[in-house]
Amino acid sequence: MAKIANAALFCVVTMVFLARPATAADLAILRNGFSIRHEHRLVMGATTRLFFGADDSSFTDVPTAEITGYEKDLSSSLPPAAPVHSHASVPSRSAPVLSAPALHQVVDSASAAYHLDPDLVNSVIHAESGFNSHAVSPKGARGLMQLMPGTANQLGVNDAFDPQSNVTGGSRYLRELLERYNFDLVKALAAYNAGPERVEQYRGVPPFRETQAYVARIVHEYNKKKIAQEKEAKQKKVASKAQRGTRPTLKSGTQKPASSTIATQSPR
Repeated sequence: MAKIANAALFCVVTMVFLARPATAADLAILRNGFSIRHEHRLVMGATTRLFFGADDSSFTDVPTAEITGYEKDLSSSLPPAAPVHSHASVPSRSAPVLSAPALHQVVDSASAAYHLDPDLVNSVIHAESGFNSHAVSPKGARGLMQLMPGTANQLGVNDAFDPQSNVTGGSRYLRELLERYNFDLVKALAAYNAGPERVEQYRGVPPFRETQAYVARIVHEYNKKKIAQEKEAKQKKVASKAQRGTRPTLKSGTQKPASSTIATQSPR
């Protein structure tokens, strides 16, 4: 799971934020033939960080050796095209919201089965259905991870409104897309939204505003979670060191009770 989490956070490669002016963005051309649209970049030796927005909250780290060059982004010259289907979900009449503990268990189970980060699966569910297990899109996508009927059948999901079946099927599909695109999270997400055919047609994220906004939203939310977790872990580490550094000293000749020894040990 840690491997997929790291790949998802640090190997996000493609373009986002189509609405921004093309003149303000570049394309990083990769050896595998794909490109990454970015606002600006920072070369850090063997790694190059590509920022998707001006606020630096969404980014991807790419091995510098994998970048063959840079070009101006001319995607705004492409003719507008309609997305394959919309994931703007609307609830059905009987749409009970799954309780947080129950959803947590469902997501953890499916994520473990397909070696995914639960935070990533939760971010996809948030974008797809807003955690509504009975959501239905205008095009017929259903359930928490908005599976189209044909996709659900291929995944062996008999009831797309069943949270366990839906999240298990959606997680399996997301894992298959990640493997298909060498764990390139952004292309996998774009394929989840617009279909693999469109990703391969445009050799990256299709020039659909819906798909670009969808990918940007998930990447931003997922990266924000990971940054917050890293910050929390650092704070706990600092607090732990401070606690160890302020242990009370014993007076000469005083024997320290065993129970006190256990209580003053730093958490492990």
